[in-house]
Amino acid sequence: MTGFAVKALDETTWPDFARLVEGQNGVWGGCWCMAFHTEGVGRGRTPEQNKADKQRRVNAGQAHATLVYDGADCVGWCQFGPTAELPRIKHRRSYEAGLAQLPDWRITCVYVHKKLRRKGVASAALAGALQEIARLGGGMVESYPEDTDGRSTSSSFLHNGTASMFEQHGFERARKIGKHHWVLARVVAPSAG
Repeated sequence: MTGFAVKALDETTWPDFARLVEGQNGVWGGCWCMAFHTEGVGRGRTPEQNKADKQRRVNAGQAHATLVYDGADCVGWCQFGPTAELPRIKHRRSYEAGLAQLPDWRITCVYVHKKLRRKGVASAALAGALQEIARLGGGMVESYPEDTDGRSTSSSFLHNGTASMFEQHGFERARKIGKHHWVLARVVAPSAG
């Protein structure tokens, strides 16, 4: 995490987030980190619609993320939010089959500038998200990363990071929901003050 600063995504940091996304071709085909929101992506939606919807959500306080900065440049983020804010997840059928109770928070997307992958940006983004969740009241947090141990996997396809990174931040594997995907969970205590 050395050398990186982390800030919350809001109206003041939106231009930094937008610069990163636009510089990365809209991220995953113009997603703008909308895939896990109610609106989703695809089905005839354009990157311009995704951008407008994301900015509307940010301005309304209905999109949460932490942005990672290397100097003045935003180089990555971690999207999180209450379950109702991020209702769409991959492997939904398997997830719901073993569901006992919905978490308070979900972490659904971790993105790092392609030139800075494997340099600690994702871990800094996740640490920042956990601090924001604590500031916002804490609670049960889930994520659905991929187990890459023993496999060669391109980091460009790890939209939710790796299981080992989450485990380094205190998450534990709850159950498997895909060939290599797991539900990882931990409780985050509210921060004092």
